[in-house]
This record gives sequence, C-alpha cells and structure tokens, in this order.
Amino acid sequence: MYGVLLICGGLAGVTTVLFGFGGGFVVVPLMYITLMTTHGPASIAGAAAMHIAVATSTALMIFAASLSSWRHHQRRTIDWGLVRPLVGYIALGAVLGAAMAMSLDGDWVRLAFIVYLGLTIADAILRPGFLHHAGGHVRPMGRGVTAFAGTVIGSIATLLGVGGSVMTVPLMRRRGASMTTATAMANPLSLPMAITGTLTYVILSANQAALGPWFAGFVDLKALIVLAGGSWLGIGIASRWIGRIPDRIHAGVYLVLLSGVFVTMLVIP
Repeated sequence: MYGVLLICGGLAGVTTVLFGFGGGFVVVPLMYITLMTTHGPASIAGAAAMHIAVATSTALMIFAASLSSWRHHQRRTIDWGLVRPLVGYIALGAVLGAAMAMSLDGDWVRLAFIVYLGLTIADAILRPGFLHHAGGHVRPMGRGVTAFAGTVIGSIATLLGVGGSVMTVPLMRRRGASMTTATAMANPLSLPMAITGTLTYVILSANQAALGPWFAGFVDLKALIVLAGGSWLGIGIASRWIGRIPDRIHAGVYLVLLSGVFVTMLVIP
C-alpha cells in the first residue's frame, strides 16, 4: 500500500508544480481505490474511504502547495497582487466546505466529486477562453467578485479535497493569464484552504477513534507522511519544466489529466 502511495505522492508533486493541482485529483481516487482494495468495503476504513481520502488529500496540500509555491516564487511566475485579496475568503470558504463534507455520506461526496469534474471539463472545452491564450495582462477582479469567488472556491475545494486549482486556473485563464501564471497562482491559493480545511476535518472528526491510533480524525497520518515524501521528490523533478511548456499544450494536457481522473472515478466501484 505505501509503495503505491509513494508513487501517488510523486505524481501529485509533478501535477502540483506544473498544473496547480495534485492533492485531490491524483490522491483522492488512488487512495480511495487503495483503501477499498486493502480493507474491503465492509470494514470501518472501507466505509469511511472517501472521507479518509479527501481529508488526507487536503492535509497533503499543505506540504505540496508550500513547496510548489516557493519554487514558482523563485521563478517569479506568481502575481502576488492578485493572490493576496483572495486568501482570506478562501480560508473562510474552506471551513464551510469541511463542515459540509462531514455532514454528507461518503457516496454523496464521491458523486459531487464526479459531477464537479464533469462540469469543469465541459466548461473548459465548450466555452472560449481556456484553450487559447490571447496574451496581455491579467484583468483584476472587483471586491465583491473577489469575496464571492474566494468563498466558493474554498468551500467546493475543501468539500471535495481537490485544492482550488480546478476553479482558480479556469478563472484566471479567462481573465487573460497564461497557463504558467494561472497554475502558479493556484498553489499559494490552495494553502489557506488546505490549512483551515485540515484543521476543521481533524476537529470535527476527532471522535473517529475506531480508525486507529495513526489517524487524526479522518487524516491518515502514516499515508500522509509517505505522500508528502513522494510529493517532495515529484516537485523537485518537475520544477525544471516551469515556464517551458507551450501554452496551448499546457492547457490541453491539463484537460486530459482532468478527463483521466473523471473516467477513473466513474468506473471504480
């Protein structure tokens, strides 16, 4: 199991630094499959598999997004002027999203994950502005739009354990950002969601003692350590490609990866 998680962490690191996501879209489906295969659906861990996968994925984002943000900062690909206004609202939304996730059955969280992925992929393909970058400066958002967007991003991302990239990347893309800039900004914007979301998961699920001593609520601490180690290796390997991928190819691969996760979540039991 831990060998698989090390590979999952490595993949999460690569996709985090290059595409702004990785915690949820790589770890959630693969960890869900691993838990179901290892423990079986009738076990305590199997029954809580989706909640464990989402909570552990959210905790992983603290490590992966921090290191990836630092690598992008070194390459000067992050527009901090656009990042800062969203941070507080995303943190607020993260608390709301984690609280909602705790009140929902794992099957409903999985269904929400699938529906959200499908809508995101369809929107990026059908609406203009994602696959083609017109160039120019990123258009800033007004205060009201910033508050609404940040709260919604934090809520949905924490509810599904996927980080904010699936919303921030298309949002910034349609406001004129290149894929390098959009994916770079997704990393620091995932941090407030990851920190507040993880704390909320731990506090609200603290009575799940039956899962074992290596659990903080629904967060699997052993798995988290292995995943964090793998993500560190993956980020180190992929950082050399920051800013070097042609924009249209970058956008296309982003959608291909999302589509692969969507199909995976549809076919697993």
